[in-house]
Amino acid sequence: MRKLPPFTLAIMVSSLVAGCAVGPNYHRPAVPTPAAYRDLSDNSQVPAQTASYADLPWWQVFEDPQLQELIRTALKQNYDLLLATERINAARAQVTVTRSSLFPQVQGDGTFQGGKEGTFQTKYNFLSLTADAAFQLDFFGKLRRATQAARAQLLATQDAQQTVILTLVSDVASDYFALLQLDLQLQITHDTIKTQEDSVKLNNLRVQHGVATKLDVLQAQQVLDSANATVPDLERQIAQEENAISILLGNYPQAVPRGHPLVEQPLPPEVPPGLPSSLLERRPDIREAEQILVAANAEIGVAKAQFFPQISLTGSGGGAFGRSSAFSGLMSSQVGIWSYGAQVSQPIFTGGALRGNLRLAESQHQQALIAYRQAIQQAFGDVSDGLIAYQKFHQVRVREEDSVADLQESVRLSNMRYKGGTTTYLEVLDGQRSLFTEELTLAQARGTEYQSLVQLYRALGGGWQQ
Repeated sequence: MRKLPPFTLAIMVSSLVAGCAVGPNYHRPAVPTPAAYRDLSDNSQVPAQTASYADLPWWQVFEDPQLQELIRTALKQNYDLLLATERINAARAQVTVTRSSLFPQVQGDGTFQGGKEGTFQTKYNFLSLTADAAFQLDFFGKLRRATQAARAQLLATQDAQQTVILTLVSDVASDYFALLQLDLQLQITHDTIKTQEDSVKLNNLRVQHGVATKLDVLQAQQVLDSANATVPDLERQIAQEENAISILLGNYPQAVPRGHPLVEQPLPPEVPPGLPSSLLERRPDIREAEQILVAANAEIGVAKAQFFPQISLTGSGGGAFGRSSAFSGLMSSQVGIWSYGAQVSQPIFTGGALRGNLRLAESQHQQALIAYRQAIQQAFGDVSDGLIAYQKFHQVRVREEDSVADLQESVRLSNMRYKGGTTTYLEVLDGQRSLFTEELTLAQARGTEYQSLVQLYRALGGGWQQ
């Protein structure tokens, strides 16, 4: 039976004990979660539903083709996302570097010399080839725990990228709806300006015919001036909102194309939040926090393994070959060498460094555990806030629509009374002022409702699917 070389035998022995690694194995910590999300409905809580609004990909949630194109551009060009993607490449490379310690490290060297020597100018060539190998036996799992930590950091980096995608999609959509809201307010303002210009002309004609006073003209002009003063501020906000969207898209500040106006944007008939327990898997920030916890758990094993002996095997082999003209081109010498050995390193006194390093790893693990639980708690808070906001902003928008309808009818009746001579123009003026303000408020309520839908979608963990 052929005898195995000692170096190969040691590698096989190391493989047999590969399952032995000091330190705790990771188990997902038990974190109690509420049975239902809190909102402000009559039942105080949203009933549990298997389906979730966040299960829909963003291109099905945001149906405006122009908004979809803006989001696609942002996913290609946004610098935060490009950085997050590059961090994944770095983390993947780090896994390769860390994992390489599990394998033998082999290095080869070669030298060549040639020249003449002696009275007869004898030519010679000398070649030396050597190879050195070193292999650290991972009896106590130090290298495997370090590899586990590196892999968990890679997964955490991938989850962090998904969090960036989720944030980017929601930011682009939210800013887009804010831009459409400002467009609507500007349109309302221009419509009001046109109406008031007609009113001023009408009152001037009435003054000429002796059925109105100069005061009526001045009062109509006041509403016109107020509407004209609103235009520059709205144009400023629109330009700044376009700049913000351009930066999200990875562009320099420029105009942003629009799709459907705000009043034509669809709203879902219902927004099911899904099962609370599924939030832990849907939210990438929670998964990122858990992978950081996995890495911290593995680092405890690395710290504990430092207390145990570190065993390394070394081996080398090579040969030296020479050729001289004195021997008619024949090889004058051939020398082969090989050797192997083992090294054991055991810490004896480190001044408390090893114990301090273990306490540091345990503390970092506790910090990661706290951060993981905090991320879960924050996620449920985000969903509850989103449900309440969307529910209440919807109610505000509906009531603002009723208020605008009432004021429109009031202004119509006031105009009839004024033309009939039964009231002063002051009554018409007050109604027009109130209507202009209320229409702007309704436009803002519409925009806020859409933005709250975006934030709820984000809170539920939707928007990072690609």
